[in-house]
Amino acid sequence: MCPDSDVSPPAPAPGPTPPPAEPSSERRDVERDRRARPEPGRRGAPRESIWRRWLGVAGRDLIIIAATIAAIIAAVTMMHPIFANQPTVVASLTNAVPATKAVLAPTPKDTSRLAQVVASPQFQKDKEAFKADLIKTGQVDSARADSIAFYAVRESYVEGIPPAVVFGVMLTENSKFVSGAMSNVGAVGLMQVYPKVWLKALSSKFGKDLASDSTNIKYGVYILKQYIKSDSGSVTQKNASSGLLHYNGCVTGSNTPNCHNYPTKVKGYVEKLGSSICGNKTFYECIAKPFIAGLFGKNETSSAATQ
Repeated sequence: MCPDSDVSPPAPAPGPTPPPAEPSSERRDVERDRRARPEPGRRGAPRESIWRRWLGVAGRDLIIIAATIAAIIAAVTMMHPIFANQPTVVASLTNAVPATKAVLAPTPKDTSRLAQVVASPQFQKDKEAFKADLIKTGQVDSARADSIAFYAVRESYVEGIPPAVVFGVMLTENSKFVSGAMSNVGAVGLMQVYPKVWLKALSSKFGKDLASDSTNIKYGVYILKQYIKSDSGSVTQKNASSGLLHYNGCVTGSNTPNCHNYPTKVKGYVEKLGSSICGNKTFYECIAKPFIAGLFGKNETSSAATQ
């Protein structure tokens, strides 16, 4: 080996690695007691009570409501809205339109003589008899029979025409009780009223809808009154026959050769199907009874029913 060589001597071999120092007993004690520290656990802070949360929400809402009401009161007080202290809509209508006020006002009780007749036990009895005989024809149900009977008997009382006559004419003219029925000459409705003759004369009194049962019956019974003279509801056989012929338009019989049988047809329908109305009496015996007498007193007649 040359003395001038730059080679360093070999490093000494490393000694054995000293073991790690054990923590002192004092430090182990400190680490063991860290559960007592007031630090949050792994799951965070404890949850807030659900009742406390709801109370908070309710309190907030109450504050908002109170503030809103206070704002509205302040606005009404300071600004005075245009609709404040204004009348109600109904009051405005009744003040502006007198006709509306009349409609909205309570309906006064009907104290007329006709209203008294309609409410009388005799009227109810005659109406129920008329209804029963209508139902027996098998052409109408109970509800429609009740409606037709009401108008038929009421107009009979008004005009002084026995209900049996109206019943017989109705069946002779329109046995199916078709409201809008029209004959080959243009007669219309339950009692086959001829509009070409009667509409102009009576439309202002009864209206124009001849297909309506109530209107048609008003026309029919009024027309019968013009031909069958009766002041007390009593009709003689002669007046009945003559009046029925005129109602049918059978004066000379030139247009309808068999029209003279019309009174017989009416009589036959009443005696066959009108047992509730007439009982065991014949047609002429039935209509001979002054059914209006006694309704308003001994000396009053059917004219009182029109008041």
